[in-house]
Amino acid sequence: MSVTLIQNADLIATMDDAGAEIANGSLVITNGQISAIGPDQDLRDWAEKADHVIDARGTVITPGLVNTHHHMFQTLTRAVPAGTDASLFVWLKNLYPIWARYRPEDVFASTQAALAELLLTGCTLTSDHHYIYPDGVRLDDTIAAAESLGIRLHATRGSMSIGESQGGLPPDFLVENEAEILNDTIRVIDRFHDPSAGAMVRIGVAPCSPFSVSRGLMRDSALLARDKNVRLHTHLAENSEDVEYSLEKFGCRPGVYAEQLGWVGPDVWHTHCVQLDADEIQLFAETGTGVAHCPGSNGRLGSGIAPIKAMREVGVAVGLGVDGAASNDSSQVLLEARQALLFQRALHGADVFPTREALRLATRGGADVLGWTSCGYLAIGMRADLVLWGLSGLESLGVWDPVAALILCAGIRPRHVFVDGRCVVDHGRLTRLELADIDRRGKSSLRYLMS
Repeated sequence: MSVTLIQNADLIATMDDAGAEIANGSLVITNGQISAIGPDQDLRDWAEKADHVIDARGTVITPGLVNTHHHMFQTLTRAVPAGTDASLFVWLKNLYPIWARYRPEDVFASTQAALAELLLTGCTLTSDHHYIYPDGVRLDDTIAAAESLGIRLHATRGSMSIGESQGGLPPDFLVENEAEILNDTIRVIDRFHDPSAGAMVRIGVAPCSPFSVSRGLMRDSALLARDKNVRLHTHLAENSEDVEYSLEKFGCRPGVYAEQLGWVGPDVWHTHCVQLDADEIQLFAETGTGVAHCPGSNGRLGSGIAPIKAMREVGVAVGLGVDGAASNDSSQVLLEARQALLFQRALHGADVFPTREALRLATRGGADVLGWTSCGYLAIGMRADLVLWGLSGLESLGVWDPVAALILCAGIRPRHVFVDGRCVVDHGRLTRLELADIDRRGKSSLRYLMS
């Protein structure tokens, strides 16, 4: 049995049901779970029993951040000139030919880089939506990268099956046969999916979007996911072009299309949802369908501002996603929380989106959307995924409210990050890999992709 005591934190923001915040707090980790949490004076006796003691003086502790949507293979295509000033559909068409050149080692390198950035900025649980499989690439490459760094991963087996010649958006050379898609999805679920509370890898079923897969694949994917008891994920209503495509091709709005094919329910989360109307929002609330809100990407691609205020008012489950590093150019969940707050306040006023609500979306909200009930807040029995945020830097000088500062003061970084009780970031450095090795792999792949 391994016991770690983290003591003397300036503040612990638990994100539990009561929103409890513990000044001068401590917590105990036993075999990957939180076994005690409370004021320092109540947990001092643990110092004699602990195998490791960490002095958290000068930090605020939060649950680990949760990223509900990403395309990690895109990390090696940040700021590509042909896509820096383009809308979604144009941006995709410009980048598809580059992504078609990926080899397994490029996906691994790109994913490692994305995961390293996530960990170093406080993310402990992340989803990844991987939907391109050229030249022998498999979802296994993404999972191997996550295992090398020690982060929790909800990997989704994405797909594209309808190319340009059939009225879809992607080029024909990037789409797959639908029977092969379903067979490989079954393979990765059977091999990697772990439904246990302490899982490090889970699998989801994730056709890329209604404009890149057939109606049949959408339907069959939902049936497969429910047969295997895994979750469903796709893009939906990302921008006005997305809605126009749905109206033209399917004769209905995106939310209706999703409902027709079984793509609503508490086991489904859609990303973006910028253009959902009031009826679709109500549908999501009534069915328990989740939303991955990606404000940075939505703003970068000019897609609009998702109606998060309206979603929250009727009880839609919402988490945050950094989206692909090529459409956001960053993999930092805390920046998405800040952006979400700024966008909603710009639309509706300064009092509609409190700082603690933004942090809740970045932690517990994301865990709820992904269905990880053992993560997202700090309490006895929960998995020990947590972050010690340092408050000694210039970016936090002058801070009065350290919890609000995490959202409002850009640049606050973790001192330590724990995943399942294991320290994966120690004093701002990865513990499992050297950053220089990740950088070397990434640059090698980048030279190939740019050649």
